[in-house]
Amino acid sequence: MTLSKLIRTSLAAGIFLAAGSSMAAIVNDPEDMPPGEGRETVFYMCSACHSMAIVTQQGLSRKRWDDVLDWMVEDQGMAELDEATRNEILDYLADHYDEDRTNN
Repeated sequence: MTLSKLIRTSLAAGIFLAAGSSMAAIVNDPEDMPPGEGRETVFYMCSACHSMAIVTQQGLSRKRWDDVLDWMVEDQGMAELDEATRNEILDYLADHYDEDRTNN
């Protein structure tokens, strides 16, 4: 891992860690996450760049998840998602990692 990537990853982790204080379950494949439409898409899209712990420990509203995706595209170099994929990801995250149901 390059120093630049390490710094970006650390900064992103710090932002996400500040939002959630409890320990997240270890997620090594999609089956470690709550079942539902979009589980595999979320797992493979997110884990391509960072640990799933950054995702699974969160409790964000759909709007905040949407803002996070914007931030990742605009500031972190993530490719723009097509509308259907973005909505699938947002639906899954809002259903399973929202403000009331973290660490499912």
